[in-house]
Amino acid sequence: MSGLLVAAIPPAAAQCQLCAPDTTASAVAARQAATPLRVDVETRLDMGRIAVGAMGGEVEIDPASGARRLRGDVVDLGGFALTGTVIVRGEPGAEVRVILPASVDLESGHGRTARVTGLVTDLSAAPRLGLDGRLVFRFGGRLQIAGLDDGDYRGRIPVTVEYQ
Repeated sequence: MSGLLVAAIPPAAAQCQLCAPDTTASAVAARQAATPLRVDVETRLDMGRIAVGAMGGEVEIDPASGARRLRGDVVDLGGFALTGTVIVRGEPGAEVRVILPASVDLESGHGRTARVTGLVTDLSAAPRLGLDGRLVFRFGGRLQIAGLDDGDYRGRIPVTVEYQ
């Protein structure tokens, strides 16, 4: 019997170590309480002015270069295309996670819709706030427009930032 008791102790000890409180989660909670994150959109994503023909098309803004690419039955009418720019403030040096939606529907004043997909940032795989507690990043995406859907499309793209 005592042999069984001795054999049962190591697995129980190992199990207790696995069940120990998550110090990472409590550190993140403490960080959130001490220095909450502040997220400000400095520049809104703007695809510029385009005309769309009967076949429809898309406009893509690259967040790293700011380049605008047109595909399909789309004509450039000028105007400035801008990547979105976000400033995050929080605890200096903290690692954060940025979450963008998979897609966002925009609406025109006439009730028509267009969809922004492929939202991406120019962030590294493990972004951190700088020594000054700031992180600035840009984001872009693809605006998909059905044929002959003219209008001034507007909408909100939620940007969520969390301590890692």
